[in-house]
Amino acid sequence: MRYIGRKLGFYLVAAWVAITVNFFLPRLIPGDPVSIIISRQTQSGTVPAGEAAALRKLLGLGSGSLLSQYGQYLDQLVHLNFGLSITEFPTPVADVVRPAIAWTLVLVGLATFISFCLGVGLGALAGWKRGTRIDALVPSTTLLTAMPYFWLALLLVYLFSQKWNLLPAQQGYDPSLDVGWNSAFIGSAIQHSILPAMTLVIASVGGWLLGMRNMTVATLSEDFVVAAEARGLSPVRVLTRYAARNAVLPSVSGFAVSIGFVVSGQIVMEQVFNYPGLGSLLFQAVSNEDYPLMQALFLTISFAVLGSNLLVDLLYGLIDPRTREA
Repeated sequence: MRYIGRKLGFYLVAAWVAITVNFFLPRLIPGDPVSIIISRQTQSGTVPAGEAAALRKLLGLGSGSLLSQYGQYLDQLVHLNFGLSITEFPTPVADVVRPAIAWTLVLVGLATFISFCLGVGLGALAGWKRGTRIDALVPSTTLLTAMPYFWLALLLVYLFSQKWNLLPAQQGYDPSLDVGWNSAFIGSAIQHSILPAMTLVIASVGGWLLGMRNMTVATLSEDFVVAAEARGLSPVRVLTRYAARNAVLPSVSGFAVSIGFVVSGQIVMEQVFNYPGLGSLLFQAVSNEDYPLMQALFLTISFAVLGSNLLVDLLYGLIDPRTREA
């Protein structure tokens, strides 16, 4: 319990720091969202008196000194009130973020899981068969990982969309369809997600493969693996039950941490494919100086990363008692 209490205390402090940084960071950016809206209104007519103060209250920006605004921000956060979005004015921030989270979690989350499984499986096999043709996969996948996201995405768009005309290259679904749980919309969403998912898998599988391959090679020299081989166990059992099972632990922790970053989306990838995820929404929020939307997105990303790290720490404490003692 002391171990769990220490971890929870640490992450509570980290969450408070994230909340505080989330408040001050948008305010360090030059510009004022209220001034932007007022300037738009002046182009169409006269702005009534007190409009600026009313807008600051609607947007959840607070009033008074910076410390007073911070107190109001904490009160709104407790009530999960993030104000109105400037990008989609006058839509509440929660209504803007909610659908984008679903798009990002399905696409980036599934692509991360596929790349992890492929990388770990092929990495274990490459480490077991080191020096063979399977081991030769490592340099080629590492080269793909080193490629810039946007370059790889544009290459896939050219091949599969422009040259072969097999897959759509833009948006998350066909705009002519009604959004809902129907076969036409789901089929369109899957078809539009293939190219972005391919980009993520190809660009990230090499890292998992290289890490798992090196850990497998190191684990094969351990005494318990040598003892398992001396007992006459089958190679498949030695690989799966002894070598890979212990070699995968660092990759599991890395995967748990990467899950937290899944929530942030992939800004470059989503911009190339015009995909309606959190990455694209974050880019729009920064471009429009949308303080309420930026704060909600940064806080969502921060809490996702902190939550995944906390989960890893607690699981490691249960799996490996040496972690608790340390």
